[in-house]
Amino acid sequence: MSLLEEVVLDLERHSAQEGWDSAPRIYALVRSSELRRAEPELAEQLGLQEGADTLAALEQPALPDQAGVEDALATIAWPDTVEGCALVLERIVLPPEVEEEIPEDEAQAAEFAASHPRREDVRMIVGVLRDGARHSALRLRRHDTDDEVLTGPDLVPALAEALAATLEPDEPGAPE
Repeated sequence: MSLLEEVVLDLERHSAQEGWDSAPRIYALVRSSELRRAEPELAEQLGLQEGADTLAALEQPALPDQAGVEDALATIAWPDTVEGCALVLERIVLPPEVEEEIPEDEAQAAEFAASHPRREDVRMIVGVLRDGARHSALRLRRHDTDDEVLTGPDLVPALAEALAATLEPDEPGAPE
């Protein structure tokens, strides 16, 4: 199992313990060796052992509400010491056949989705690294058990792309 897969699954288990209806959370993924070098006291608090190189997930300040997450991601730029990032996000998913019934107005659409009898609540954990690696985990509320968590590199490609963009240099041609 890769370091990224490990950290995504750890974040999924942590989120599952906290329960549903949580705000979006974003994490900087930092190599434990880098964290021990830059922040030895924090590394010690986190129990990062000398010699073992892992990815530490460091929770960042709160993101805006559910609707503003994509816009917020467009404003994030990570320093070079950040190896990657991960996002924990809950969404309501509706079956494709009700798509035409969804109101145009954003507030009405949110109310429609929240009250629809065929809605599906899903928690997504997506992690990306600077080297292009990606991994995701999905948990459905109606299948809320550890053995029914879906995992894979491309489960939420658009969200992975948005996260990967936060790791790119701000200006074209700028060094990372």
